[in-house]
Amino acid sequence: MSRMTPIMFGPASRQLFGVFHPAEASESAAGGTAVLLCPPFGQEGLRTHRFFKVLAERLSRSGIATLRFDFYGSGDSPGEEAEGELDGWRRDLCSAHEELRRRAPGASIVWIGARLGATVAVLAARGGRCDPVRLVLWEPVIDGRGYARLLREQHVAAIDTTFCIPDLAWRRSLLQEPEAMPAEALGTVLSPALRAQLAALVPESLPLTALHDTLVLAEPDDERTAQWAADQQSRHMPVRLAYFSHQLDWTSDPYPNSAMVPADALNRLQGALHE
Repeated sequence: MSRMTPIMFGPASRQLFGVFHPAEASESAAGGTAVLLCPPFGQEGLRTHRFFKVLAERLSRSGIATLRFDFYGSGDSPGEEAEGELDGWRRDLCSAHEELRRRAPGASIVWIGARLGATVAVLAARGGRCDPVRLVLWEPVIDGRGYARLLREQHVAAIDTTFCIPDLAWRRSLLQEPEAMPAEALGTVLSPALRAQLAALVPESLPLTALHDTLVLAEPDDERTAQWAADQQSRHMPVRLAYFSHQLDWTSDPYPNSAMVPADALNRLQGALHE
């Protein structure tokens, strides 16, 4: 069983909860690589919580110190869901980066971000306040309106299947205003600030920088992400796209009441550190 330490960190006015997994193999935390895990948003984060816990444990056993954390207003961190928005989460990520640097001095820090967590990683790295040596972006959200629409559709579908008599008002609203930004999706509140930020989130608003290497993992049929990566390459950014199909469904649990996680996805992310 790998060791792990629950911690609170960050400024007093914006404390965050995290779990630190120290390096356990020959590579000590005083060198080598350390990983900061940037989780998805809302229900996607809940569905993948155990996945990222298992990934952190595997990385720790292989000699890679790892920190996983909850953004402010989510998970076990303080704050209300209604306070969640991208600018604050970008600062949270940098606070987590500094905490990992303190606990793994001398290590080269890699960020692994999934879905909206990957988007926040792009925004945080671009700000220049924190300096990862590499980004691994797993299916980043680059189309905010499309992402919000997906969450809303999944929310309505869940209501349809959850209740004996579905509330048809949700379905009618979806049909009448398919592009409307949801105030709630799959049990998570989207703050007014977050809804506005998602409405403005387009591929052109997410330029990468040349300060670090970037690996983008996308589904084979995700043409929009592939085009975004190609656009970054045309700007001579050090970015590579790799296609990756997996069993993980971001918004539903394929293994209810089970501790199983997709081994293919674990292996792919762990292998991404050595490419």
